[in-house]
Amino acid sequence: METSIGNVWWWSGFVVFVIVAILVDLLAVERKGSRAVTIKQALAWSALWVGLAMAFCAFLWFWLDTHGGRELANQKAGEFLTGYLIEKSLSVDNIFVFLMLFTAFAVPAEQQKKALILGVIGAVVLRAIMILVGAWLIARFSWILYVFGAFLLFTGAKMAFGGEHEPDLEKNPILRWMRGHLKLLPQYDGAKLAVTRNGERWFTPLFVVVVLIGITDVIFAVDSIPAIFAITTDPFIVMTSNIFAILGLRALYFLLADMAARFHLLKYGLAAVLAFIGVKMLIVDFFHMPVALSLGAVGGLLVLSVIASLLIPAKSHTPAKH
Repeated sequence: METSIGNVWWWSGFVVFVIVAILVDLLAVERKGSRAVTIKQALAWSALWVGLAMAFCAFLWFWLDTHGGRELANQKAGEFLTGYLIEKSLSVDNIFVFLMLFTAFAVPAEQQKKALILGVIGAVVLRAIMILVGAWLIARFSWILYVFGAFLLFTGAKMAFGGEHEPDLEKNPILRWMRGHLKLLPQYDGAKLAVTRNGERWFTPLFVVVVLIGITDVIFAVDSIPAIFAITTDPFIVMTSNIFAILGLRALYFLLADMAARFHLLKYGLAAVLAFIGVKMLIVDFFHMPVALSLGAVGGLLVLSVIASLLIPAKSHTPAKH
């Protein structure tokens, strides 16, 4: 496992930044109140989050160029960009599932933003734990990279050839557990997650949606985190590229939710990316792929799938008769 560039100051600064960013996002949600997010607002917030990630990458490059040399600066900045691009692209799949959850639970538009920001907070904490565990495993069992590579190949094939199957919420074990162990209200109560009635704690549908968003993100992280470890085993780069990508997930949802159907071929691009990274992991002892080549391949596959989605119309599906 390679030596991490993250020292106590880098880690402390990043943790402070994440806390401040989440607080700002929460304050923005509270300030807007019950008003739904507009496309203009979503675009502005998305641009802000991407801009912050690029500013961090530029700062990282300049600092390393000054203190560690041009070669190290180029390598780490390239690793960050590749990891960020992979995570940002894979998070589009999260958006499709979030859209399905909001539809299934009939979440009012004005409450969706709170559900997303709370889900993102849970995702940040859980992903941080998963990344640290992954780094620990790689440090002690280097062969686990081959396991990650084989898993990503399998996941890519499943994504490409698994067909169009929406998750069955009724079979979701977390949802079934909540229904069996918690007192759940059938209706929403504004932006409240829980209320007390007759001395008993009742949870609203918004609470259920927030939990499912967090769990869904962790499930997708099982794919994306090994993929980033294929680019770099530096825990600091893995953590920062991953967290920067999901911090803008709320804004990205409102930006892309209405256009989700237009990117119908994106899943094949994502499948190709996962397969490419899986192969990269499996051949690491025979061929060490330059970071620039990895970044170009990932970006090229995603751009091609987006262009193909815009040029090739989606197949129309005849609704099933009930």
